[in-house]
Amino acid sequence: MFTPSRRNLIQKLVRVCVGGVLLLAVAEAGAAEAAESSPIAIVVHQDTQVDDLSMNELRSIFMADQQFWPDRKRIILLVRAPESDERDFVLNRIYDMSEDEFRQYWIAKMFRAEVPRGPKIVFSSDTTLDLVVAIPGSISFIRANEVMGEVKVVRIDGALPSDPDYPLK
Repeated sequence: MFTPSRRNLIQKLVRVCVGGVLLLAVAEAGAAEAAESSPIAIVVHQDTQVDDLSMNELRSIFMADQQFWPDRKRIILLVRAPESDERDFVLNRIYDMSEDEFRQYWIAKMFRAEVPRGPKIVFSSDTTLDLVVAIPGSISFIRANEVMGEVKVVRIDGALPSDPDYPLK
């Protein structure tokens, strides 16, 4: 058996451990909430000769109605895999579609031979950044607080993700 002083010490250690676990959980929840509240940045390969797009132009690119950049380079659309918050946001704000409508849209577009292929699916923010850096003509989206490296962030309706009037918040 434990002595009363040893029992008190064990109880204190348990409280400290439980408190630490709770603080960690709160910190993780706060970090996740902060990431989800970060605006969506539109990123392109650094050599893309576009600095600003209107929401209508952006939608036209994401819908593959516009398939070439002004310099005639093919646009390569990179879209996050299902189940990502960023994809849900883009489906809602740019496509104005549900997941099922999005899939049907691209199946129909490919069936009618309006596009050579559907968007390339990426599974993480890191992969998104790596591919945008590596593929000339590529465009994608990522949380603004995760942008780094050699990508270009495109202004939307004249605003950057840090601006108060940025439309993808």
